[in-house]
Amino acid sequence: MESVRTQVVIIGAGPAGLLLGHLLHREGIDNIVLERRSNEYVLQRVRAGVIEWGIANFLEEAGVGQRMRAEGLVHHGIEMRFDGVSHRIALSDLYDGRAITVYGQQEVVKDLINVRRSYDAPLHFDSEVTGIEGLNSAHPTVTVTAPEGEMTISADFVVGCDGSHGVSVESVPRGYMRRFERVYPFSWLGILAEAPPATEELIYTRHSRGFALYSMRSPTLSRLYLGVRPDETLDAWPDERIWEELTVRMATDHTAEIGQGPIIERGITPMRSIVVAPMRYGRLLLAGDAAHIVPPTGAKGMNLAVADVRLLAPALVARIRGGDESLLNSYSDDSLRRVWRAEEFSTYMTQMLHPHPTDDFENGVQMARLRQVVESEPAARALARNYVNLSSV
Repeated sequence: MESVRTQVVIIGAGPAGLLLGHLLHREGIDNIVLERRSNEYVLQRVRAGVIEWGIANFLEEAGVGQRMRAEGLVHHGIEMRFDGVSHRIALSDLYDGRAITVYGQQEVVKDLINVRRSYDAPLHFDSEVTGIEGLNSAHPTVTVTAPEGEMTISADFVVGCDGSHGVSVESVPRGYMRRFERVYPFSWLGILAEAPPATEELIYTRHSRGFALYSMRSPTLSRLYLGVRPDETLDAWPDERIWEELTVRMATDHTAEIGQGPIIERGITPMRSIVVAPMRYGRLLLAGDAAHIVPPTGAKGMNLAVADVRLLAPALVARIRGGDESLLNSYSDDSLRRVWRAEEFSTYMTQMLHPHPTDDFENGVQMARLRQVVESEPAARALARNYVNLSSV
């Protein structure tokens, strides 16, 4: 078994893990990134696409935002549709001229992988972490099964960016971390279609038959979602039914049918919220989905992951370089304050836009919230600020 020494082991090659590795490398901190999935899988998985104003600026400052700026779609507003009427929320007008950028998470990952390979930093795909030991010691160890064989990595710190059921969270003694969770009574059926977007801005729709969202990934790719029952399967949703349901839910008296095209990817995602606290155990730090999951209605998942890293990278640098642990000691509390704000906003958006299957009182409250957002400038201004820049607050 090969033995390796580094300063930081990062488990998970998503936006959080790759960006943390990049920022540490720029500060001269040795690190190894491990990913249990293949390189091809990581590059192809379609996830979030909305990047907040402050997070986009941070990616650019980190030296990984050039292609995002060149190819990302800048949006100055969103549409809210209900009762067959569309209402525009002018995000930039309501929030100091700031805007969101639509740029797929897989594109961010691609940019981060390319920059990491440009300086030949260790990045291991198809590498399963089988054990983490000594998290309360000065040099915890990570055992990995990789294509080239087994290896043991000794480090100063381990950072878990491997999801809410990853080995990082599972390595913490039971009972030390609390897991706060909410499961919603619906899922999202998402498709990626080879169809030019029929709109310049995202459209959120509440219809009596369910939620719908029209978004995009590029001038030639549309990303669309339908709210469905949690027990639905993809077999029940052939292409024709998907397009028919999207057309019905998103129709207004003044819009044409949405553009259609070949569906190249589809999947069903349960809606849930998760917060794990604290986000540190000994020499283990959590970031991204390992510490929190938000329903995608608020477009906060990737933004929260990057915001975690924005705090964690300088905290690790201060500790490893100069022995100052104050930033690491405050990392969990500082991150969780922002995480809970994002959970609140994501819950607000989710509950406002998804008709409840059995609770008509809840449905009445939802409609009141929607009308307030489109009729009250203070309510619209609050939504705009949270949507555009919550992770930087």
